[in-house]
Amino acid sequence: MELEAARRAVLAAVRGTCAADLPRLLHWMRNTNDFDELVVSNNDVVLKNIAEDLRNRLPIEAMFNSEHQAVQKIHQHPLPMIHVDAFLYDDDFVDSLCEEGKMSRSYCTECGSYKTASLEFISHSFSLMELKFLYQHVLPDLTGKGYLYSSASQLYGVEMNADFCQLQEMMVTKYQFIDRIKVVHADICTEASLLQKADVVVMNNVFEYFLDRQEQARAWEFIAFNVRKRGSLLVTVPSLKESLSKLQTNIQLNQWVEEMQLNYDVYMEKDVDREALEQIHLYRIL
Repeated sequence: MELEAARRAVLAAVRGTCAADLPRLLHWMRNTNDFDELVVSNNDVVLKNIAEDLRNRLPIEAMFNSEHQAVQKIHQHPLPMIHVDAFLYDDDFVDSLCEEGKMSRSYCTECGSYKTASLEFISHSFSLMELKFLYQHVLPDLTGKGYLYSSASQLYGVEMNADFCQLQEMMVTKYQFIDRIKVVHADICTEASLLQKADVVVMNNVFEYFLDRQEQARAWEFIAFNVRKRGSLLVTVPSLKESLSKLQTNIQLNQWVEEMQLNYDVYMEKDVDREALEQIHLYRIL
């Protein structure tokens, strides 16, 4: 049944409900969890299993000591900040950790007082919600988009940290993704050929907490020089404008990319975080 026909059928059922029962029916429709199973796919289950596997292999902050630059930048932040991996820990999971005393959403501004402030959370990963929005609503109907959501011929992940490369390879092998996923242990600035051939490039908070500003500028210049295939797509979090605003580069955005407007209202599931979705930006290479 197509959307319009389904909508008419639902409205007909509601209108056919006796007046005495209608308020209870509407309350049930607004609050029930009975529809959840209709929007949870096997792919979601696989991703949640991967997240559980990773939680069991990583410290709660999901960072290795080998990530020196990122750890140092978090500690140098003017306000208290913690790294909470959005793929591993959704809001409900964070709430449970807070209840167990393993994590906190706030900090004391004056020890011993009741003056508290909210901790800033950062993540270098997409949440399940963001992944579904990206692959189901942001990217157009390509030959393939992501391993679990379509049949892309080849997916490459470029990772500088050897510890995370090893962990990613472990997951790729365990979940039998090895036929189409390849993890490249490298600095992206050594992968010109990969960038030049890519149909879609996805970048999520990739540089700010790992490189100093001069290195960030160098990396963005390299990407702008090599991501040049006309019509190819670039996804970034945050926007290119925000990422480049504090850097000194020669990148002319209006000569490189065209931003494509996204409809953030299409994601209808209950776990929607509109603010997080609005950080996702899509560009077409000119």
